[in-house]
Amino acid sequence: MSSAPRLGHANLGLGVGLRTTHYPHILEKWPAVDWFEIISENYMDSGGRPRYVLDQIAERYPIVMHGVSMSIGSTDPLDVEYLRKLKKLADDVNAGWVSDHVCWTGVTSKNSHDLLPMPYTEEALRHVVDRIRTVSEVLERPLVLENPSSYVTFAESTMPEWEFVRRMAEESDCGLLVDVNNVYVSAFNHDFDPFEYLRALPMDRVVQFHLAGHTHCGTHIVDTHDGRVIDPVWDLYKLAHELTGGASTLLEWDADIPPFEEVHSEVLKAKTVIDGDGPLPETRVAADDVEFAEEAIPHPAAFVTAEAE
Repeated sequence: MSSAPRLGHANLGLGVGLRTTHYPHILEKWPAVDWFEIISENYMDSGGRPRYVLDQIAERYPIVMHGVSMSIGSTDPLDVEYLRKLKKLADDVNAGWVSDHVCWTGVTSKNSHDLLPMPYTEEALRHVVDRIRTVSEVLERPLVLENPSSYVTFAESTMPEWEFVRRMAEESDCGLLVDVNNVYVSAFNHDFDPFEYLRALPMDRVVQFHLAGHTHCGTHIVDTHDGRVIDPVWDLYKLAHELTGGASTLLEWDADIPPFEEVHSEVLKAKTVIDGDGPLPETRVAADDVEFAEEAIPHPAAFVTAEAE
C-alpha cells in the first residue's frame, strides 16, 4: 500500500469511518485498523462523550476529517464561522487533511442536507476555484475535495464531470478524494464510461479513495453506503490504484452498520484486489477495458436532465 506522498500527504493505508455504534468495540479492543475518518460536522460543536471518544482515538490513530456542509459550490458567501470551527477541530485532532465534496448544499442560508450537483461550466469552475483558494488559506492547509454521486445533470453544462474536476484541482491547487463507488454510481446514472473518468483525473493530486456499497434500483443507483463493495467497483479501484501507485483508502458504511470486524474485513479486501491474489466474483470488468462494459454496468433506459435556472 506504499506510495510517495501527494501534496505532502502520506498513504495511511486502509481505514474505516468512525461511527458511534463502534465506540465500545474500539475503546475496548483498540483494533488494528490503520486510520479513521470522521464526519467533521459530528464533532465541530460536540462535547461530552463523542468528543471524549474522538480525543482518545486521535491519540492512537491517524485521523482524517470529511465534511458534508462546506457547500463549496454555493453562491452564498463562505461561512467564516464554520471554517473557523473546522480549522480548530483539525488542529485539535491533528487531522491528516480536511475534505469535503464538489457540490453545493443550499442557498440563501438554507441547508438542504444533501450533496447537490454542480453545473459544469466555465463560470462555475472559476467560482469554485476562487472559493477553494480562500478556504485553503483559512484552514492553512490544502483542501481535499471528493467527486459526489449524482442523479441529475444540468443541461447547460459544457464539459464532462471529470474535466471539471481535473481543471478544478489543477487551477486551485487542491487535493482530490476519489470516491470510486461514486464514479460507478454516476456512470450508470448518466451513461458514461467510468474508466475514462478515472484515466482523465490528475492522479498526482489524489490523496484518498473512498469505497462503499450502494442500492441498485433498476433504472438508477442510489449511493446508500449500506452494504458491501460490488465487484465492478473493486475493478475500478484496482485501476485507480494502478494509476496512482496507491493512496489512503477508506470504507464507508453508514446504514445497517454491521459489527466493526465486518466493516474492517471489507476494506481489507483491498489488499487482495491490489495484489491480485484472490478471486473476484463472476461478473467482472477488466481494469484495462477501454470500452464501457454493458454486462457489468448496464446502461439505464433513461436519465433525468435538470434545467438550470
